[in-house]
Amino acid sequence: MTDKGFTDKVKGKAKEVTGKVTDDDSKKAEGIIDQVVGKTKEIASDAKDVASEVAGKAKDAASKAADKAKDAMDKDDK
Repeated sequence: MTDKGFTDKVKGKAKEVTGKVTDDDSKKAEGIIDQVVGKTKEIASDAKDVASEVAGKAKDAASKAADKAKDAMDKDDK
């Protein structure tokens, strides 16, 4: 099971807040970077899901088209 970047975003937010509270710009920046990494993972996961769905629909459409073509050729043979 993947968290799709959630852990990185939470960890990053915690680091960012810690950096703000302790006035540590390096820790704050590290937190922001972690949040960006998490968001990037989330977007990549969403894109993968959409691509998989589109591929499945394309496969179904190609199969239906092939069936229709086969039926048409069978009709011509009779």
